[in-house]
Amino acid sequence: MPAHEPTWWYDPAPRWQTTALAPLAFVYGAVAVRRHKSATPYRSSLPVICVGNFTAGGTGKTPMSLAVARIVRELGAEPWFLSRGYGGRLDGQERVDPARHAAAEVGDEPLLLAAHAPTVISRDRRLGAEFIARQNPGNAVIIMDDGLQNPALFKDLSIAVVDAKRGLGNGDVIPAGPLRAPMAFQMSLADVIVINGTDGKAARQLGDIKGPASPVLLSAHTVPRSDTTWLNGATIVAYAGIANPSRFFEMLESLGARVVERLTFADHQTLSTAHAARLLDLA
Repeated sequence: MPAHEPTWWYDPAPRWQTTALAPLAFVYGAVAVRRHKSATPYRSSLPVICVGNFTAGGTGKTPMSLAVARIVRELGAEPWFLSRGYGGRLDGQERVDPARHAAAEVGDEPLLLAAHAPTVISRDRRLGAEFIARQNPGNAVIIMDDGLQNPALFKDLSIAVVDAKRGLGNGDVIPAGPLRAPMAFQMSLADVIVINGTDGKAARQLGDIKGPASPVLLSAHTVPRSDTTWLNGATIVAYAGIANPSRFFEMLESLGARVVERLTFADHQTLSTAHAARLLDLA
C-alpha cells in the first residue's frame, strides 16, 4: 500500500525511533547483502542498464530512466524499459499498453514509461529480460527502472541517483532509515552515481564512505522540456504523489510560480473522485 515515509529518516538529529529499530535494520541489511552475494545473476543477450537508488525513493530515478532512454535512442539503439510493476496486480510478464492497461493493473510508473518506449513489467527480472529478448527487437537495450539491489539480472551499467539535498538521510538502513542496504555494500553495486540537484549534503556524505568501489560521480539538475513561461507569475495549486514532493514544489517556484496551496499524497497513491473534487474546488 502507498505510504508516506517517516520524516525523521532525513533528520540529522538522533531520534529514539532509530535506536529502537536498529536491530531490525541490522537484520534487513544483512539479508540484503547475503541475498546479493549468494545469487548467480542471469546475463541477458541484450545490454542491461540499471537506474536505481540507494534509498527508498525520492531521488528522481524515473526521470533519469527517461533521460537514459533518450541517450540510447540518439546512439541508434532501441530502449526497452523493464519494470517491476509496483502497485499493479498483473503477474507474469506483460508488455504495457497505455491504451488498454490501467495503473491498477500494471502500476503507474510503467504507464509513464510506456508513453516513451516499449515497457515490460515482470516481478522476476530474469524472466522479464528473456521476454524482451524473445520480442526479437534487434538492437534493443534494456533499461531497468529500479532494481540496483536486485541480483537476479546482470547489469552492464548501473546508475544510482541521489537527491542532492536529502542525500542518504540519517545513514541508517530500513526501517531505521531510508537506505536499502548498508552504504559500503551499495557503493560496490554502482558504476555511476548521479547527484540530482545543485546543493545539499549528498556529495559530502558520499565522500565520507570508505570502500573499495570508486563510482564515477556526476551532477544533474532539472530543466524544462517544453514552454513553462505560463508559470512565471501564475498563482497555482500544486499537488504531488511522489516520495519527495518538496522537489516538485521547489521546481515550480524556481520557474516563477506562486504556489498558494501544496497538497501531498502518498507515493503511488490512487486519487479518488473526492480528491479530484477538492483540488478543483481549491483551484
